[in-house]
Amino acid sequence: MTTSLNGRRVAILAADGVEQVELVEPRKAVTDAGATAELVSLEPGEIQAMNGDIDKADKFTVDRVVKDVTVDDFDALVLPGGTMNPDNLRADEDAVRFVRDFVNSGKPVGVICHGPWTLVEADVVRGRTLTSYPSVRTDIRNAGGTVVDQEVVDDNGLISSRNPGDLPAFCAAIVARFAG
Repeated sequence: MTTSLNGRRVAILAADGVEQVELVEPRKAVTDAGATAELVSLEPGEIQAMNGDIDKADKFTVDRVVKDVTVDDFDALVLPGGTMNPDNLRADEDAVRFVRDFVNSGKPVGVICHGPWTLVEADVVRGRTLTSYPSVRTDIRNAGGTVVDQEVVDDNGLISSRNPGDLPAFCAAIVARFAG
């Protein structure tokens, strides 16, 4: 399988409170492999990233607003974590619709840490196997998903990891799957 993502378009859906490393490292991995990555968020402007959910980190410029995008605009999706980020996303109708449409399209989705909260809200984990940060696992089970404690899980294009410590394996897995 090739790991070239030349010509591929990757959406990174994130909002204020995103865990910085979970935004930066996957974006670097896909762009280093040749993809164009766009930061999609709830509003235009910038989002505030965090380190460890507590300390403010950098701000990142939003490329596109989620209400203005569709699945057809992208080849793959990344959902970074941080506790505030997916909590903000799952409260937004357009973000939930975008995630639901993306998963239902069969295009690959990478999700890490607390990111599965948005998948739960979109009702797309039923019958799927994934991993996440420990505090999200009950929500996944209650939504009909199966949770395993592994560094990376790839359930037919839904690639998940537990935490920032899994980023090297997560980034390698999303690049391989996104190359398709």
